[in-house]
Amino acid sequence: MKLPDFDYLLPRNLIAQHPAPQRVQSRLMVLNRGSRIWEHSFFSDLPRYLTPGDVLVLNETKVLPARLIGEKKTGGKIEILLVRKKGGQEDKGQAAEKSLPEADRIQKDGAGEWECLVKNSGKIRPGTLISFDQGVRGMLLERCASGLWRLGLECEGDLGEKLRGIGFPPLPPYIQRNGNGRMRTEDLERYQTVYARCEGSIAAPTAGLHFSEALLEEIRDRGIRVCLLTLHVGLGTFLPVKQAEVEMHRLEPEFFEVPPETAVIINRARAGGQKVIAVGTTVTRALESCLNEQGSLMAKKGTTDLFILPGFPFRVVDALITNFHLPRSTLLMLVSAFAGRELIRAAYEEAIRKEYRFYSYGDAMLII
Repeated sequence: MKLPDFDYLLPRNLIAQHPAPQRVQSRLMVLNRGSRIWEHSFFSDLPRYLTPGDVLVLNETKVLPARLIGEKKTGGKIEILLVRKKGGQEDKGQAAEKSLPEADRIQKDGAGEWECLVKNSGKIRPGTLISFDQGVRGMLLERCASGLWRLGLECEGDLGEKLRGIGFPPLPPYIQRNGNGRMRTEDLERYQTVYARCEGSIAAPTAGLHFSEALLEEIRDRGIRVCLLTLHVGLGTFLPVKQAEVEMHRLEPEFFEVPPETAVIINRARAGGQKVIAVGTTVTRALESCLNEQGSLMAKKGTTDLFILPGFPFRVVDALITNFHLPRSTLLMLVSAFAGRELIRAAYEEAIRKEYRFYSYGDAMLII
């Protein structure tokens, strides 16, 4: 498959810069794969598309306040995106346990090293000193083979507490923010699901941003089981595909955990003929990474680099809640695999005609 097969043109005014005033007020396109038709609704109407006995699966990862704004000794501003903390299991060569949550959580003592992305108008050199608010100091130590920078951080007191106080949500670059004041407060709340528990992501699992506590309670009251897993979103989820032949692209492994209670609930539902509804591409990748040879879902903790393209045989997920994704992205390729490339292309054209809001803070799609 060629990269242009997953391209489309989106008017810039449809890129959502802010979330809907209330989470459940997002619009919802319901796409039926069997009939190849769609209907327009609102996310608050989601429960009426679900059936008692179905299982709704959520990703309870929590987004790190991983975007830092600092100042060099010259007075110039510099922007840092913390990607992963050094010194965890990954650096000790324990491949089966790499990228465990403990290795990716914000440091809890007064010093630590991170791999990071750096945005700066001038040339960056090893040894560059950076000052952040609340007495946090940093030094860029070296450029890694991956293209990331190794950053040393230190402060007096608890570094984790300081970073949470000065860090901004790691919003994607198409959401244009000046990075201060009211916007930070809004984004710290809204670029996070209401059920986020396990800190470790550098991007939100955006399909889950539409749920409120009240909507989840309504879903449970209707007899739909709600269960949880974790997949920490890293660079691999949103790095651009550069290969002309998309099959040549490789995803960076991301940590995930499917707990035993979730595996039991899903296996019982599948045995009883009920549907498994994945909230987001991260849930889909985690679940589809956990089948054993007998076709049962296993409880599992580890990493996955599963790259889902058209032709992939989905064996766990029966329905998918997702946002509208960027052209040429691995996320668009996954939903094209689930619903069919031509049907997704037609649905996206309809969403553009109807002026749906796109990307992280945009509207949602339910594919059944």
